[in-house]
Amino acid sequence: MTQQAQPEKVSDSKKGLVIVNTGDGKGKTTAALGLLFRAWGRDMGVRMFQFIKRADFQSGEHLAAAKMGISITALGDGCTLRERDMTLSQELAKQQWENCKEAILAGDEDVIVLDEFTYPIDHGWVPIEEVISFLEQRRPMLHVVITGRGAPQALIDYADLVTEMNVIKHHYHEQSIKAQVGIEL
Repeated sequence: MTQQAQPEKVSDSKKGLVIVNTGDGKGKTTAALGLLFRAWGRDMGVRMFQFIKRADFQSGEHLAAAKMGISITALGDGCTLRERDMTLSQELAKQQWENCKEAILAGDEDVIVLDEFTYPIDHGWVPIEEVISFLEQRRPMLHVVITGRGAPQALIDYADLVTEMNVIKHHYHEQSIKAQVGIEL
């Protein structure tokens, strides 16, 4: 007779989670927005900070969030992270990280999304050790969602939940169909 595995004990305690959406596939920001909208629907305070994306770019999520009264703050130069002078991108990323730290310490939100934050970490503009040390200081019930490709192993190890989006098939690569309003924008 084989022994059955005992189910893991589930704790009744709650804590603010660090959630990472990473990988080369589509859907990292979209998943973070879904979580943000779910929390907003439960009357939780929510906010999103976007790295890399230009402040003047109005995607569908910006338009929807504005109608709902949800703050999405983009601060970037829209860089594609390809070979070019990245000085402005770096400065904006560092400034946005300072904005994020202020919001995290202020305690006004229950969920804060740091969209495309893995890029400044990966480029060394914001040291991962600083990020983890700072996240350790957040209030116990603050959830932080971090998105972007190439999440560093230290962030993956620190996070409570990590989801990797993988490409199986993509309309751009398969059929050269560019980004479309309502789907990517």
